[in-house]
Amino acid sequence: MTMEANELRVSESVPADAGQRRGTRPMAPDDVPAVGRLFNRIFRRHDQASGDLGWYLETVFFGSPHYSPELGSVVHENGANGIDSAILSVPMAFMINGRPTMARLLCAFMADGKAGAVGAARLARTMRAARQDMCFSDNASPVSADHWVAGGGIVLPIQSLEWQRSFLPLTAAAILAGRHFPIARSRVLVGVLRPIDRALRRLRPSMRPTAEGECRSEAAGVEEFLQCASPMLERFAIRPAWSPAEFDWLVRVASMNRNLGTLQCRKVVLPDGRTIGAFLFFGKQDAAATVLNLVCEEGRERDVAAAMFAQLDAEGYAVAVGMAQPFLMNAISRQRWLSFRHRGYFCMVTRHADLKEAAERNDIYIGGLASETWSRLLTDF
Repeated sequence: MTMEANELRVSESVPADAGQRRGTRPMAPDDVPAVGRLFNRIFRRHDQASGDLGWYLETVFFGSPHYSPELGSVVHENGANGIDSAILSVPMAFMINGRPTMARLLCAFMADGKAGAVGAARLARTMRAARQDMCFSDNASPVSADHWVAGGGIVLPIQSLEWQRSFLPLTAAAILAGRHFPIARSRVLVGVLRPIDRALRRLRPSMRPTAEGECRSEAAGVEEFLQCASPMLERFAIRPAWSPAEFDWLVRVASMNRNLGTLQCRKVVLPDGRTIGAFLFFGKQDAAATVLNLVCEEGRERDVAAAMFAQLDAEGYAVAVGMAQPFLMNAISRQRWLSFRHRGYFCMVTRHADLKEAAERNDIYIGGLASETWSRLLTDF
C-alpha cells in the first residue's frame, strides 16, 4: 500500500535549511494516533480517528517477535505540525543463500500532501538499496515502483500478478467486482447467479477442476503447514525463515482479517499417506478462497496445484485467487477458466548482490504470510 508520491520528484528543489526543525526517527507507540489519522487522510479520504485502527497498527507494527526500533516503522516529524509522513514496516526473517537475514516488509508509505513532501523524500532515501539488507513491498503503485527502481531496487514481474481461477464464473465475476463496487457482491445478485453457474457446469465440464494422479487433499491444522513448508522451501535461495514464534505471530495477526474469511490449511497426500504439498488459505463461505501460500516437493507442482483447485471447488468456493509464483506458473497455467491481473508492483531493494541476482533469476519464495496479503490495512478501515 503506497501513496502516489509525485511530490517526491520536486523534493530536491527544497532549500537545504527548510527542514532544520524536521527529522526522521523510528515510530514509537505514542505516535500511533497521529499515524492513524495520517493513514485515514491519505487512503480513506477522511480525518477521523479510529480506535480499532490504532489498536491494529500497534498490534502489527510493534508486536512481531523480531521487532526493534531499527527494523520497525519510520516517521518524519515536522517541528511545527507533528508527523507529516511515515513508512509502516514489519520485520520478517529470511534465509538468503543459507545466511539469516532480517528483511523489512513495507506496508504503507504516506505523506500529508505538499506539506509532507520533504519528509517523504527523506524517508524514501532511508530505504535506498545501499542501506538495506532486504526491503520489499508487494503492492506498490506505478509511481512508487519507479522510485524503488531509482533507489537501486528491482521489480519482480511475476509476483506482481494475481491468478484467478473461477469455479462458478458468473458468481466469481460478481464477487471480484465487489472489491471495488460492494453492491456487485450482494446476496441477492449472487443468489441469482449461482444457480445459473450450476447449470452451466453441467454443460461445460471444463469448469470443474480435477485432481491429477492419485493425490487427495486432507484437512490439516495451520501448524502442520509450517512442518511441511520448512523442508519443501529449502530448494530456494531466498525463502522465509519462519521460526515457530514468528509463524505463530503471523498466523494470529492474519486470522484477524475476517473480511477474507477463516484461515485454513489443507495438505496433499499420496495413497501411501506421504505428504507432497500443503496450502494455506482464507476461505469465505460461498464466496472466495484467497490462497496465501502453496508449497510442494520439487517436481510435484502440477499434482499439488491440481489437488488444491479440486479441493477448493469441492468446498463450494466460487473463485480462488492467489499471488503468482514463478515455480508454479506452469502448473497454474494448465487450469481452465484461469486469468491473471496486475495486483500491484512487487518491489525489492538490497545492498547484497547475491540476493538481487537470486531474485532476478526467480530463485525466491515470497508472498502470502511472507508479504502483506493478510493485512487488514488492505481490506478494512
